[in-house]
Amino acid sequence: MNRIVPSLLGIVALVLTATFAAELKYSFTPDFFEENPDNKPLGPCHGGVVMDKAGNVYVTTDTPRGIVVFSPSGKFLRAVGPTRIHGLEVREEQGVEYIYGARPSDHEVVKLKLDGEQLWAIHFPPEAGIYKDEKGFNPCAVTVAPDGSIFVADGYGSNYVLKFDQDRKFVKAFGGPGEAEGKFKTCHGIGLDTRRGKPLLLVCNRNNNRVEYWDLDGDFVKVIQKDLRMPAAVHIRGDYAVIPELQGRVTVLDKDGNIVAQVGDNPNEKQRANFGLPQDQWKDGICNSPHGASIDKDGNLIVTEWSQFGHLHRFTRVK
Repeated sequence: MNRIVPSLLGIVALVLTATFAAELKYSFTPDFFEENPDNKPLGPCHGGVVMDKAGNVYVTTDTPRGIVVFSPSGKFLRAVGPTRIHGLEVREEQGVEYIYGARPSDHEVVKLKLDGEQLWAIHFPPEAGIYKDEKGFNPCAVTVAPDGSIFVADGYGSNYVLKFDQDRKFVKAFGGPGEAEGKFKTCHGIGLDTRRGKPLLLVCNRNNNRVEYWDLDGDFVKVIQKDLRMPAAVHIRGDYAVIPELQGRVTVLDKDGNIVAQVGDNPNEKQRANFGLPQDQWKDGICNSPHGASIDKDGNLIVTEWSQFGHLHRFTRVK
């Protein structure tokens, strides 16, 4: 991958950007992931990143090979599953791990084994009364409650969150389009938050630039943070939630919703949310279009970008 060698001033800016935190500190780890996994470019990414119990890293791509899997040390292992998965999460059920993924371009949500074998798919529910046909169902993200209920954020479609029971039967839709609290303007990411006891849905209301809590009955609870830069996804591990912001920044929140770290902040607005940004304009430790992020067992951040070429970062937690 071609990169601009930072000037001394750029290095200073990089250090400040990568380590700013009210509570947590990170340093950028360059060249952590194989540049050309399996001797091929990573390719277009419009998805996310998750990790299994073994620490393997699953990165979705829009290429025919689908999900590219790296070892905990950043080495290519294999490619599995379908292409064009947007938001995803790994969930353990009775000792077995599964991938839940949203595929907006394919109008479905899928459940996969870790080897990519598909177990089922959810398509648009006509009984919801909000769709003319399947093309209106363009789910961005999915999460699962402790009782097996499935919550689907239809951010590229209806701007409702849909609830299904553990047997994939439609239960209800809530939210709907709008800018007021309790409405969505691209509900782009969703995760289950159990850090404060009662399980809640943490929803990334991307184009309203805020993240918020909803309960499992579909009732709005409160805004957690506002004035973010297009929060795109959420991953929660331990006490912390990482939120990639599409406009060139990654934010970490504690369990009370306070910002405890921000990394990769890009001061160049023209590079933010820029799918086609050429690789010779990338800078180490600077994020252009963060779209997915996860926290590993040691608290390090893995970030994937919305990029024509595929772009991954690792920010190592400084303890």
